[in-house]
Amino acid sequence: MILSLFPRRLERYLIGGLLIGAGVALLFATTGRQGGVSTFFSSSWSWLLKTPFFQQASLRDSRQWRLVYALGLLLGGGLYVLAGLPVEASHLPLWKLVVGGLLIGFGARLGGGCTSGHGICGMASLSAGSMLMVVTFLSTAIATAWALYALGVAP
Repeated sequence: MILSLFPRRLERYLIGGLLIGAGVALLFATTGRQGGVSTFFSSSWSWLLKTPFFQQASLRDSRQWRLVYALGLLLGGGLYVLAGLPVEASHLPLWKLVVGGLLIGFGARLGGGCTSGHGICGMASLSAGSMLMVVTFLSTAIATAWALYALGVAP
């Protein structure tokens, strides 16, 4: 039954999860900070925007390590491609990817974090708020997928 949910085999997801877990554990062990990606969005804007929210000391003081963290995510993707592992190209135009990324970043900040922060770090620390957020993310995603499927938009 469970293997039918993973048509491309279970190993790749297991390996990916272990690597992500090891990465956030290493970040926490070396910096004492949790590894959410949405705070990188705000800390990046702190270089450009002088509004009080973006000039908080917690954002300004963490810009450098968050930049290294984000570059590590890009490097990991680059190594994946260089290793010759399977990649599916996006058929979306670049402008849609950029606008989507900005909207996701804004939404994650509005929601107080993203799936990597709440789903990986927050749940691992048994945060009730993070567990509620993950249930909200997943419920919304499932309802959206069902709605798109009912409209004939999904494959």
